[in-house]
Amino acid sequence: MSSNSEKVWTVLSMLEWATDYFEEKKIQNPRLSVEWLLAHVLEINRLDLYLNFDRPLSPSELDQLRPLVKRRGSHEPLQYITGSTDFLNCTIQVNQHVLIPRTETEQLVEIILNRFPKNRNLSLLDIGTGSGCIPIAIKKARPEWSCTGVDISSEALEVANSNAEFNQVDVEFLRADLNSISGEPTFTNQHWDIVVSNPPYITHPEKEEIDPQVLEFEPELALFHNSPLHLYKKISEFSAKAGATLFLECNNKFAADIKDTTLSFYESAELLQDYDENERFVVAINPRN
Repeated sequence: MSSNSEKVWTVLSMLEWATDYFEEKKIQNPRLSVEWLLAHVLEINRLDLYLNFDRPLSPSELDQLRPLVKRRGSHEPLQYITGSTDFLNCTIQVNQHVLIPRTETEQLVEIILNRFPKNRNLSLLDIGTGSGCIPIAIKKARPEWSCTGVDISSEALEVANSNAEFNQVDVEFLRADLNSISGEPTFTNQHWDIVVSNPPYITHPEKEEIDPQVLEFEPELALFHNSPLHLYKKISEFSAKAGATLFLECNNKFAADIKDTTLSFYESAELLQDYDENERFVVAINPRN
């Protein structure tokens, strides 16, 4: 992007130049990337760009835009560059300490909400909460519920607490890992109606199949685990002891095995598909104990 003071950049000329630049850098959805960055800097709706093609960009706006275009040209995810993403009825702030929420996780929240009607006072625990998107979206849709999220990462919990404040919901976030909650009276002495988890479920041998921008920019701790099945077993055991209905998002390659794992602790479990018809979710009901 030229810094020549004689050149007047308009919305349209920037869209055209940056789209070509992103195509050269092999950025996915190059035009859409530019639109989001421009809309972010100009603080307007993305579609409103098309009503402002001839609008000149001020020097200040260009100064804001240049480093963002450079970051996107390095394949950094748009959500990290703009600092937020939409998640159902919420705006979720994200940075490199938390995963960018996926469409599959939105579907997981919808599954929970569809299973439990409004006007019931239920308690929910999200294990490995990350950005807090799951309990925050649920609390916003079910304000009468008591929602708690736990994570081992203190940096992730800072993001989660900020998101709860931004979305004006009361969600409790606590620092804990699966081992500590399994032996901590704060968790084990409490009945939970719902336990939900979207834990790290990609095995290390699968790294070569992962999008390079995910590997480079998103937190490895939240993506990979040496033994996902062992992790799901511990979550299932804790959830059953708590008397909870269990909702899991999982690697579709191991979904059937994860379902079988939950049946060691639950009377019944079912596999549900995501929108791409992959087996993605396990719902376990009626704890055996």
